[in-house]
Amino acid sequence: MQPRLDLRASALGAKIAKRMHSVVLAIHQSPLPQTTQDLVMLRASQINGCGFCIDYHTKDATAAGETQARLHLVAAWRESTVFTEAERAALALTEEGTRLADAHTGVSDETWEQARRHYDEDQLVALVSLIAMINANNRLNVIVRNPGGSYEPGVFSGLAN
Repeated sequence: MQPRLDLRASALGAKIAKRMHSVVLAIHQSPLPQTTQDLVMLRASQINGCGFCIDYHTKDATAAGETQARLHLVAAWRESTVFTEAERAALALTEEGTRLADAHTGVSDETWEQARRHYDEDQLVALVSLIAMINANNRLNVIVRNPGGSYEPGVFSGLAN
């Protein structure tokens, strides 16, 4: 499968990618645990069918020390014992925030309150922003058919903000 468009090949695409990376970098440097960030990005990418992002986030999480068992069970987190209550709250928020079109109410009050019990204000800002950004990145990659499979861990870590 060949990508329809290389978003970074044009000056505008590179400019947009750099701005998006700056937002992601701010989230990465937030007090939201990196493990939680990795799980959220992987789960949203699974829901959205983004092969590139699933490849990217699985490999980066593995390189950071995440276990294969947890990565394999992200898609079935409700039926798994390997996630903390805080991670479960983040994954529930991720699913409802990603599947907005599937639920007329959007994110439920119950899910929001569960997240508030586990995360402080700055962590919630980071979590909500991360869910929005991974969904935007998933959509860009799916629209242009950017395939998964060839990502090398750390490739994007050197991008300047």
